[in-house]
Parts: sequence; C-alpha cells; structure tokens
Amino acid sequence: MTTDTIGGLFAAAVAADPARPLLTWYDDATGERTELSGATLGNWVAKTANLLVDGAGLAPGDTAAVLLPPHWQTAAVLLGCWTAGVAVAAGPADVAFGTGAEDADAPERYATALHPFALPLRPLPAGWSDYTVEVRTHGDHFRPYQPVTGTDAALDGRSHAEVVAAAAARAAELGLTGRVLIDVGAHPDPVDWLLTPLAAGATIVACAHLDAARLADRLTAERAHAV
Repeated sequence: MTTDTIGGLFAAAVAADPARPLLTWYDDATGERTELSGATLGNWVAKTANLLVDGAGLAPGDTAAVLLPPHWQTAAVLLGCWTAGVAVAAGPADVAFGTGAEDADAPERYATALHPFALPLRPLPAGWSDYTVEVRTHGDHFRPYQPVTGTDAALDGRSHAEVVAAAAARAAELGLTGRVLIDVGAHPDPVDWLLTPLAAGATIVACAHLDAARLADRLTAERAHAV
C-alpha cells in the first residue's frame, strides 16, 4: 500500500509502534473512555475492510455513506473503507453505516450502537445488519484483491493523494507532534480529528461532549496537548 493512500498513512502509524495507544476515545456525556493500541485498531480496520470486500462484495470505486458521528468505531469504519478502496461520500451509496435511525439509500446497511464495549444493537432495526456482530466474523488481516492507489476516490470527491496531502499540510500548519487532544464537537471532519494527527505521526485523544472543567487534568493524565 503506497504512502499517498489513507490506508498507507494508517499502516505507517501502526508500524511505528503497534503497542502504543493510537486512539483514545472519551465521551464526557456518558463517562466513556476507550483506548485502542495501533494493533487493536488495525484489527478493527482489517476486519471492516474484509467485511466490505468479502461480505458485501465491494471493490475500489464503490462508495460508502458513513452516517455516524465521530467515535472510535467510526474511525474503524472510515479507515476500513479507505483501506479497501471504498470511497466515502454523501448520498446514495453501495453500503451505509449508521445507528439504524437513518434513512439510508444503500443495498447493504450496517448499524452500530456505538457501545463502549462494542456490544450488539438491540433491538436491531429492520433492514440493517449489526456491524459489531458481522465484523467480528472476518479476518484480522486484509489483503486487497486489487491495489488502492493515490488517484482513487477517497472522501467527498477527493482522491486519496489529495486527502493525505491536505492532512499533512494541516498537520504541518498546526505543528502537531506527540499526543494530541481534539474536541470532536468542534472538529467533526475526519480529516481534522483522525487523519491530520496520523499524518503528523501523532497519537489521538478524541473527546466528545468535552467538559472544559476536566480539560487540564485530562491533558496531564494523557500527556497530550490540545489543538
């Protein structure tokens, strides 16, 4: 996988130290804290890519509607799509990922409860498959049938190379290093909260419903700096 693809960007981030916490997720509305090492997130990404290719029969050039808010499972879904060469875009798609409440225009639809422990969604809405159940049946390693290239579509009409370049430029502009804390409510675009830190070689502390009163202690505990 080439370095001008999002999958290549993620693979490089994992390879730097598979055991380090790559993505730590907080939701101050629920008290959730979930920490994923590079290896663990990599397994979720590979399983998602295999679900798309082997389960849904998709290939580079197909599209996914990711109707989920920022979350660690959303990171796995997005990175799994890009690793498989499936472009993420709004509108009608070949596959949709949501909470089951959306009116998704796609022949394959996967819902998730976004549970901290990835428990199944109950009750499961009609017309949806449970992402966290289905994805676990697929392999921890992904090998594409056809390579993903930098010119392939990735996000809202932009190519992989364009998205990677934008993330790298933003990372350089912000001077990101080390471990960064991001308020996903203020920065919901996955290029901001997910890809820009990866392009900088940084690890991510992503926070939803961020409680400003907890920020200083969290920065100290996570040894992170806010952006």
